[in-house]
Amino acid sequence: MNKKVAVLGSGGVGVTLAQGFQKHDYQVVIGTKTPSKQTNWSGEITTYEDAAKGADILVLAVKGSVAEDVVKTISAHTAGKTVIDAVNPIADAPPQNGVLKFFTTLDESLMEKLQRTAPQANFVKAFNSVGQALMVNPKLKGGPPSMFICGNSEQAKREVATILTAFGWEAEDMGAAEAARAIEPLCMLWCIPGFARNDWMHAFKMLRV
Repeated sequence: MNKKVAVLGSGGVGVTLAQGFQKHDYQVVIGTKTPSKQTNWSGEITTYEDAAKGADILVLAVKGSVAEDVVKTISAHTAGKTVIDAVNPIADAPPQNGVLKFFTTLDESLMEKLQRTAPQANFVKAFNSVGQALMVNPKLKGGPPSMFICGNSEQAKREVATILTAFGWEAEDMGAAEAARAIEPLCMLWCIPGFARNDWMHAFKMLRV
């Protein structure tokens, strides 16, 4: 039996990833602020804290502006656990010529803040640079796309790379948590064709000689 995954967030991204883990034979629970709220998830749903408490792997899929508060809520249940961070620091402001606004700077990523909030957790940035329609086993003309990841734990990154392979991605390890300063803005780049031309069905790929 695969490990138990707690997806923290019951929006579109959270439900998509929960269904993806379920598809690949993981035990899955969704954690949310209001478990009684109607969602598209038919499986187990509970509070953030209870979901995190009973899981081996955590997936953070909440709005960027509430991510720190959610991590504070679950911090006591994150020791030694891999936390897949799919969150982007999108500000509550309209895009400018298709370019999203972030509430962070290029000198400090949201993931670095989250890692400091729960220092005993093993954060790995992933799933933040593509839309939910392509997160799980995408079929693209150029073959498997690249998912850029980073984090301070090599073991956690290997675990996430294995998950990404199952989900139809090639993991590209960009190093320690500071690399999230470059990976988070990929969300901005990914969204520009969507806002400009309603083109949301694309992904990035790393090519080598």
